Amino acid sequence: MCEYSVATEQRSRHTPEKPTPLSEWPVSHRRGIRFVLCDIDDTLTKENRLEASAFDALWRLHKAGFVVIPVTGRPAGWCDAIIRQWPVDAVIGENGAFTYYLENGVRREIYHPESGDPTKTRETLERIAARVFREVPGTRMAKDQPFRLYDYAVDFREEPPFLDFDDAERIRAICESEGAEAKVSSIHVNFWIGQYDKRSMVAYTLNQLWNVSIDDPEVRDTVLFCGDSPNDEPMFALLPNSCGVANVLEMLPFMSSPPTYVTEAPHGEGFAELVQELLVAHT
Repeated sequence: MCEYSVATEQRSRHTPEKPTPLSEWPVSHRRGIRFVLCDIDDTLTKENRLEASAFDALWRLHKAGFVVIPVTGRPAGWCDAIIRQWPVDAVIGENGAFTYYLENGVRREIYHPESGDPTKTRETLERIAARVFREVPGTRMAKDQPFRLYDYAVDFREEPPFLDFDDAERIRAICESEGAEAKVSSIHVNFWIGQYDKRSMVAYTLNQLWNVSIDDPEVRDTVLFCGDSPNDEPMFALLPNSCGVANVLEMLPFMSSPPTYVTEAPHGEGFAELVQELLVAHT
């Protein structure tokens, strides 16, 4: 076990810069959007339920011709259902390990070059998880863990007993001290072995499937991302057209890269608000 003090490694709370209200998003910027990317938990959902307004918003985007890609920490098993049943063009899962898409009705997949062989990292992930469970009381394996390929999810807030975000930061710090990548969402702390995240897999996916480079500023201006928590920071930092649903505000003290804009409504209603503003600009 690593010699390590969690207290020395935890992110400190800070007073963040508040995002700009969505109403101030320039119409000219909205009109340039081609790709709409979004987190799922607490961005499209509320209290673990997919909100009707959010699912309707996905359909509205699909019918309007936007490329729609959920970018989530949820597992491979969930992503298989999402790509088959939701009105989306691709889904990026397990915080960037893979992308699923359909081609002539057949599910295809691409994997991040750094994701490696999951059979070779499982023992390491189990060992790190055991340390987390010993050192942070109340933590437990997420119920969706059996459907995961590449990462491990620790539940701190999906099901009772609910822990606070200081506990989540402690979990993250333990995982990183063991050499894993780790991200905090609104419900889980996910950790994995490999140098990848949502941002790098978005870049890889857009290049592989749509032949565009996110390194090109003109391409970045065509991509919109909506999220709610620290595991969305790589996307918030990358894109000028990034938006948080209103519940992101409670997470800002744990974030160094907030979204550019924020909706008035939280959760799925906030996503629907964002989509409405986007579609109005395209009519």
